[in-house]
Amino acid sequence: MFRHSPCLARQLWSRPVIFRGPRWIVVLLAAVLQGCASFSNDGGMAEVKGLAAERMPFEVAAFRGDEDAAEARPRIDALLKRPLTADAAVQVALLNNRDLQAAYNVLGMAEARRVRASLPPNPTFSLSHISGGGGFEIERQAAIGILALATLPARADIAGDRFYQAQLQATAETLRVATEARRAWVEAVAERAVVIFLAQAQESASTTSELSKRLNETGAINKLEQARNQVFHAEITAQLCTAKRRAEAARERLIRLMGLSGNDLAFRLPRELPPLPRKPRASANIEVDAVAHRLDLQIARIELEALAKSYGLTNATRFVSLLNVAGISKHLQEPGGDPVTETGFGAELQIPVFDFGETNVREAEQAYRQAFNRLSAKATNVRSEARQAYQSYRSAYEVAQRYQREVLPLRKLISDEMLLRYNAMQVDVFALLVDARARIQSTIAAIDANRDFRLAEAALAAAIVGGTTMPPAEASGAVAALAPDASH
Repeated sequence: MFRHSPCLARQLWSRPVIFRGPRWIVVLLAAVLQGCASFSNDGGMAEVKGLAAERMPFEVAAFRGDEDAAEARPRIDALLKRPLTADAAVQVALLNNRDLQAAYNVLGMAEARRVRASLPPNPTFSLSHISGGGGFEIERQAAIGILALATLPARADIAGDRFYQAQLQATAETLRVATEARRAWVEAVAERAVVIFLAQAQESASTTSELSKRLNETGAINKLEQARNQVFHAEITAQLCTAKRRAEAARERLIRLMGLSGNDLAFRLPRELPPLPRKPRASANIEVDAVAHRLDLQIARIELEALAKSYGLTNATRFVSLLNVAGISKHLQEPGGDPVTETGFGAELQIPVFDFGETNVREAEQAYRQAFNRLSAKATNVRSEARQAYQSYRSAYEVAQRYQREVLPLRKLISDEMLLRYNAMQVDVFALLVDARARIQSTIAAIDANRDFRLAEAALAAAIVGGTTMPPAEASGAVAALAPDASH
């Protein structure tokens, strides 16, 4: 029968637990403790900043609190005061995008797992007290997993690989945000350029429509010519409304990527995209650069290395998955006798009677082979994506260049000639409107071609260094159905 003693706590802990078992356990534990990892001052961001600096010239920062965010605020304000360039939009997004900061929090959690994996297993302490018949027995045990201690260096090494993999993933997320911000800026500026051009065309069409109305009242033109001028003005007005909606949507997407709100929404965008470069980028070493710098390929390599080490650890421990050693101290007090203290040690070993570890080994082997096959496929895909991205880049450059150097100058020449013939009464108003519609289509197509080139340029950079590779951009629908009506 159990009898509680008021001095039980004092009896239990008044004598130290004496380990007279294998002293090499203590020596091993002390050696392992010296190799424990510790937390870095920046949560692993130094490596992320270095990897990002090799691929883009922008500042990267992880905010550990409101003070860090406040320190970056003057830089963001300075960038937003001037007309927003593509590089400025990328920098603001890297400093102010909270989803990116959440990715850096994931990196901090990965560091915590690395430190935890480097620590030896916590010892287990147990205590039992049995009393009855005037005597009592107190037994104390302190146990530790020897197998966990023996495999700790290997497990810590694997955790280090996983942490570096997390740093690569954080860098990849940084590049993704930068790529998406640049893409959003290109689309927002292109849509704004369409709005500006259509607004000018709408103003001119409005003047022409009003003039035709007055001429019809005086009998200078008939109702058919007046109706053609009016419908042209109505079409341009409708397309301008559509273009404004698209421009607002593109601007809002850019705002979300830059993490802006409140007074920051008053930033200004340029009126048009930058002109084309004089020469396109050369194709030399595109595949080599992609294989050397693509972060997703490096992540796959780290995954393969970590699984290889895990497979070796699983194979080495296939027959023994549990081995615990405990130091035991027992205090006996018989009725009428002197107290006796006994010490010793015990061991706990799991016997592989049914499961010889084959299932774990097979699973680890297949996981390794899966990672190897995925790495091989990724290497092939990276080369293909780099080639495809460059082909799209060159094609987009040639199309945009053709519009800038040939189509638009020829359209202007045709319009000038048509206006001369109209003034000389050699062509009617319908021919003039057909030419105006064609010129509007060509101008907006030129804006779209420049936009597609800039998007292809961003996709090429992503295909080489990492980030998000993007599908070909869709043609703008700002002006549709502006072609002449064949029924006329």
